[in-house]
Amino acid sequence: MQSGNTNMRMVFFCLLLPFLAVSQSGKVRVNGMVTDESGNGVYGAAVVLGNTTYGVVTDENGKFGLALEEGSHRLEVSYIGYKPNSVTINVIRGEQNEVQITLEESAYALKEVVLSGKSVIQQVEEKAFNVSVVDAKKLHHTTLDMGHALDRVSGIRVRESGGVGSQMNFSINGFRGRQVRFFVDGIPMDNFGSSYQLNNIPVNLAQRIEVYKGVVPVGLGSDALGGAVNIITNTYDKSHLDASYSYGSFNTHRSMVNAVYVAESGFIAQINAFQNYSDNNYKMDVEVSDLNTGEYYPMRTVRRFHDKYHNEMLIANVGVVNKPYADRLLFGVTVGSSYREIQTGARVESVFGAWHRKGNIIMPSLKYKKDDFLVKGLDFRLNANINLGQEKNIDTLNRRYNWLGQFKEYDNPGGERSYSLYYFRNNNGLASANWDYTINNHSKITLNNTFNTFNRKGRNRLAADSERYEQPQKTMKNIVGLGYQYESENWNATLFGKQYFQQNKFSTRLDTAGSESEYVKQTGTFNYFGYGFAATYFLTDNLQLKASYEKSYRLPDNEELFGDLINLEGNISLKPEHSHNYNLGAAYWWQMRDRHRFNFSANGFYRDAHDFIYRRLNTNQAMQVMDNLGSVSNAGIEGEIRYQYDNKLMAGMNITYQNMLNKTRNDVYNDRIPNIPYLYGNADVTYNFSDVWGENNILSLGYNMLYVHDFYLFWPSLGGKNTKRVIPEQVSHDLNVTYTFRDKVQFTLECRNLLDKNLYDNFSLQKPGRSFYAKIKYTFL
Repeated sequence: MQSGNTNMRMVFFCLLLPFLAVSQSGKVRVNGMVTDESGNGVYGAAVVLGNTTYGVVTDENGKFGLALEEGSHRLEVSYIGYKPNSVTINVIRGEQNEVQITLEESAYALKEVVLSGKSVIQQVEEKAFNVSVVDAKKLHHTTLDMGHALDRVSGIRVRESGGVGSQMNFSINGFRGRQVRFFVDGIPMDNFGSSYQLNNIPVNLAQRIEVYKGVVPVGLGSDALGGAVNIITNTYDKSHLDASYSYGSFNTHRSMVNAVYVAESGFIAQINAFQNYSDNNYKMDVEVSDLNTGEYYPMRTVRRFHDKYHNEMLIANVGVVNKPYADRLLFGVTVGSSYREIQTGARVESVFGAWHRKGNIIMPSLKYKKDDFLVKGLDFRLNANINLGQEKNIDTLNRRYNWLGQFKEYDNPGGERSYSLYYFRNNNGLASANWDYTINNHSKITLNNTFNTFNRKGRNRLAADSERYEQPQKTMKNIVGLGYQYESENWNATLFGKQYFQQNKFSTRLDTAGSESEYVKQTGTFNYFGYGFAATYFLTDNLQLKASYEKSYRLPDNEELFGDLINLEGNISLKPEHSHNYNLGAAYWWQMRDRHRFNFSANGFYRDAHDFIYRRLNTNQAMQVMDNLGSVSNAGIEGEIRYQYDNKLMAGMNITYQNMLNKTRNDVYNDRIPNIPYLYGNADVTYNFSDVWGENNILSLGYNMLYVHDFYLFWPSLGGKNTKRVIPEQVSHDLNVTYTFRDKVQFTLECRNLLDKNLYDNFSLQKPGRSFYAKIKYTFL
């Protein structure tokens, strides 16, 4: 252990050396804001240094930052629909160099104005990494959660075991589950608990969602094998208040309040509150036997009767912005609770009627951000939190249920799965620090260090003296990443390295001759080094090529090691998995007659993974367990086409094909990995009618289609032709209608699974059929 800590300190010290060796660039930071005549920030305006090509684009709040030499400079600002403007500023070292620029609306028609800036989303998509961006603002009128919003992105499949709040499996290009990491504003979600998951967070919370496939930037400090998802939440520079509520099939209720107060002094207070509730009592087609008469029904339509879910969440932050000591300093707390009834096990044959799970989250947090920290050009970000919440696993009725809701009860103590009244805390802690040092206009260095702790403590109140619940279940993980980025006018490249360290503490059970068992405490340590690069080149202003590679590692997750106490059995012998990830892609933008815009993108990928961690059924097929598979390869291609006509018509489609093969020399060598979709895609179209029943009122009609080709549940080469289990082809159609009244009120009607098809993400675990939802959203400020 001592040598492991020494190695970590040496690695961290070596990664700091580049900062000590870099001389100051002599640049002075200039911060500014572009507003319209009403004082609102202008999003996407181009700010260019006079007589140069050096410039930036304003963010969603109209803000921008430039690194300039001391002296007098002219800034030229332009944006579609506004008259160009220019200002002269005098940059002085050691002073607050700030500027505000106001744009006046142009009298010319929009078609005569040339768009010279790029939005934040465009800037992210044009990075060297293989990244897709979801503009969440365009989905704020829907009742979607984050998971279902991402299910429309090429290369992504979101699979669920049921309705609202059910267990979700997220995959990017075939790599799934914990192989993909999630972030909120760059902060890992590893320790947020069951109350705060991707499929119970409303899409209204996000401004945009960035999806990195295969190769993950150093700034997102985590051990991702297949990619990462970064949710960028809404930020405001002035007070804001909006609220929404939706109601739909299966007694589903969702609501959200978003409130922000910003004072002129820089004081800021923000509250996000949301809740989800659903009975999830949709119908399913199953085989069932009557417990009283013994009559067998080979196919019976039944209604789920024990699948209620609800969660409530409050995220509060208070602090200051735009101070000499901090651009943003927030002290926050996240509190919430969740309740979930468990209807089935890993297969539909396991039916439960009383077993349920409760959880809460109490998570204080600190967020700090400062540009030009200590020295000019050094931007620093620090985030820290600890989850003090508790989880409860309650299984106290010794019953056997069937799908008709009938049950047999037994006199002796027991439960439906395991006799349990288990209360436990995972005690997750996280600290993440990120440094960005701008050497000059072309070069930047990034250093990130992310530290995680996990310490599960609990007891089964029905077996208070059991040694099993006193054994250590601890992990400590630290990931250090260092990257260098060079950016030129028509190309840029990034090189990076990552150091992965994990220590696990646990016990193994030794059965002795008698009835007694002996536990032996053990410690396991992993220490690995990964690396990679990403590069992009613009052949023309409209044609971009991308290439990226990473040797990535993914350390075993807490629940994979120790279990989740529901349907996942722990496996303490899991080894870290690693993969060589390759991406090669191209994107083309084409605009015709100022009103028609086409976007084309295609990406080929190859993954060569070893000690691949995959999910399989355990021995009695009642639960799932994670296991290592020696070698897995995955080659595939994904493509997307999008078309836009003014702001009226938007349409697009994407398709993904992946061939994920077992390369381990065993009986199923070269078989396609089972229970993973290999061909899937989406199509969508939206049309906006302007000035409907009044000026500035918009009526939007939207359609979305999901397609998933059928695939095998088990190894394709095993079993006979008539005995192989197949998850059937999935085709789902969704419709929505939204009416927006003066940018204040939005009314939405949605229909999902329009044709009421039987949909399955996992064999026999049927998803909801046709459902309807209505939503109203009101913006007060």
